[in-house]
Amino acid sequence: MAIGLIDIGGTTIKFGCWIKGQLITDQAVATPANLTAFYQILTAKITAMKQQYGITGVSISSPGAVNQKTGIIGSFSAVPYIHNFDILSEFKQRFQLPVAIENDANCAALAEAADGAAKGLANVVLLAVGTGVGGAIILNGKIHHGSHLLGGEFGFMLHENNRTVSTMGTLVNAAKRYNQRVKPEQPLTGKQLYAAAQAGNSAAKKELQVFFTTLAKAIFNIQYCIDPDCFVISGGVSANPALLPDLQTAIKQVTKSVKIAPLTPKICIAHYQAEANLRGVAVNYSQQFHAN
Repeated sequence: MAIGLIDIGGTTIKFGCWIKGQLITDQAVATPANLTAFYQILTAKITAMKQQYGITGVSISSPGAVNQKTGIIGSFSAVPYIHNFDILSEFKQRFQLPVAIENDANCAALAEAADGAAKGLANVVLLAVGTGVGGAIILNGKIHHGSHLLGGEFGFMLHENNRTVSTMGTLVNAAKRYNQRVKPEQPLTGKQLYAAAQAGNSAAKKELQVFFTTLAKAIFNIQYCIDPDCFVISGGVSANPALLPDLQTAIKQVTKSVKIAPLTPKICIAHYQAEANLRGVAVNYSQQFHAN
C-alpha cells in the first residue's frame, strides 16, 4: 500500500510517499500566499503520486490545533488560510482519496516513538524547542490531544513571576534578554549566546542557566504528572551536541532539590529532523485507517 504524504510549513510544503515501510521524498515547494494556489499545488502533487505510485490515501502534517473529528484546523499559524473551516472535507473532495490530518508536533512525536529516539516506548513526551516551546504527548502509543486540543502545549505552562515556559525556556528569548541587558554592538543569536557562555561570558552564562532551569523544571513537573518513559527534545536547539549533557545536569539538580522525588526524568535528542513530520504522518494514517 502506498500513501501520499504532505507536510505543511510556513515557508515550504514537503511531499513524500510511504511505500512498504519506506519513505520516498519529493521536491518541496514554497508555501503559496493564498488558498487557491495552495489547493492547486497539493492537488497536482497528489494526482502525480496516483499516477506514479498508485497511492490509495493521503496523510497531512499541519500547524495548528487539528480537530480530527470535525476536520477543522483551529488556532492560527504562519499559513492563515488553512484555519477554521472543514478543510478535511475539501481535501477528500479534491483528492478523491481517504485523508488524515494531524498536528506537526504530534507527527514528529509519532515518528520518534515508531522507530526514532523513543522506539518501542508506549508513553513519550516530545518537547519542540524553537522560538517557543511546543510539543506532544503519546500515551499507550497514541497521541493525547486533550479535551480542548491543548495536549502538548507546554509553552503555556507558568514558570516564575507569571512568565511562561515559552518566554523563559528558549535560546531565542535567552538571547533577547541578554541583548536587552548587555546591549552588545552586535546582538547575539541563541547559538552565539551558547558559544559566549561556553567561552566564559558571565552574562551569557546567567541567561543560559535561566534557559536550562526553565526547561528542567518543566520536564520535572511533566514527569511527575504524566510519567512518560522518556522525553524527546527536538527543534533547532537539539542540533547542538552540548545541549543534552547540559540539560541532563540541570534536570539532576532540579530532581535533587526535591528530596522525595524517586526518579530523574530520562531525556534524549530527536533522531529525525527534516523528515520527522513526513514519517509521522505515515504513522498517523496507519493508526487512523489500520493500513500497513
